[in-house]
Amino acid sequence: MDVVAALTPPLVMAIGFTALVVTIVRNQGGANKTKEDAAVEAALNSGADRAGGHCGRGTVPRDAAAPTSDG
Repeated sequence: MDVVAALTPPLVMAIGFTALVVTIVRNQGGANKTKEDAAVEAALNSGADRAGGHCGRGTVPRDAAAPTSDG
C-alpha cells in the first residue's frame, strides 16, 4: 500500500503535465493564431499608449544612454 501512496502524486503530476502540454500544442496556430496575435498587438499598443509611445522593450532613449562629460 505504501508503494501506491508513494507513486500516486508523481503519477497525477505527470498526467496533468501531459494534458497541459497537449492543450498548449493543440492551441498553437490555426484559427486561434489570428485571435491571439490580435490580442497581443492590442495589449502592446495599449501599453505603448500609456507609456507615451514607449512600450518598454528594453530600449533606452538616446539622451539617457549618452555619457556625460561631468565624469
